[in-house]
Amino acid sequence: MRVPVRARFPLGKPNWPSSVPRPALERRTGVDYDTDWARKPAARVARAVIVDDVLRPALHLIASPTVHGEDRLVGLEAPAIFVANHHSHLDTSVLLTSLPEPFRHKAVVAAAADYFFTTRAKGAMSALAIGAIPMERTKVGRRSADMAAELLDDGWNLIMFPEGGRSPDGWGRAFRGGAAYLSLRCGRPVVPLYIEGTGRLWRRGKKWPKVAKRGEGVHLVFGSPVWPEEGEDARRLAARVENTVAALADEWSTDWWSARRRAATGTTPGLTGPSGGAWRRAWALDADASSRSGRRAWP
Repeated sequence: MRVPVRARFPLGKPNWPSSVPRPALERRTGVDYDTDWARKPAARVARAVIVDDVLRPALHLIASPTVHGEDRLVGLEAPAIFVANHHSHLDTSVLLTSLPEPFRHKAVVAAAADYFFTTRAKGAMSALAIGAIPMERTKVGRRSADMAAELLDDGWNLIMFPEGGRSPDGWGRAFRGGAAYLSLRCGRPVVPLYIEGTGRLWRRGKKWPKVAKRGEGVHLVFGSPVWPEEGEDARRLAARVENTVAALADEWSTDWWSARRRAATGTTPGLTGPSGGAWRRAWALDADASSRSGRRAWP
């Protein structure tokens, strides 16, 4: 079989002269996707309709979310950084639609650039529907950090999942320092949240969510705002926020008073679970779920 020879210029594509440097290709996906248009008035109106009239009714049917601790946000002025544990794709919609109205309609979601912005169409849908902005999850990139800081300074609330991705086995992962860094840089508080139940409905690896059974809906618990302390670095603040989310999980599993006592003595169960093999972590997760099923009500 005869191998075709590539046509030469002018019938084919010309070669680039080796002595002339090539200009950098302009990227329009990933962290380079431009989301400015999604914060224009027309896009904000469209997103308000999507969030209030599409996502909220759909989540009510699928997940039956219940919100706790909204009173802890009384007196809090925007903007703020809302952070939560991350088990499911439902987490973003549950958190966004559960924010009180002063925060909900001026919020952006820090979304993984290598997942939500792989194509221009996917990026446009994410930016319009949930106000997503592209963020690098493996590190605090300068471009992503500068954009998030500018939005905070401009009065936009920021939703982040400091674990960097959904839980692979039902347990949480250590919080990264991106949210803490932005809190220190912009002088804005971090509002911790604990989301319970989304992993049961749409765990990692499944294409579609399932509908919650009666009495097994999703719960979202707001914590009190965490402000940076003088001399505190991003690592210490991130650890403090993670401990606060763990205390909210303990509060949901048991009761407010017991959780407060354990938090005061530094004995709050961690979000990351026990170390060891997969079988041990799975066994411990089942035991943890069993204990939660019989939890007592808050005082």
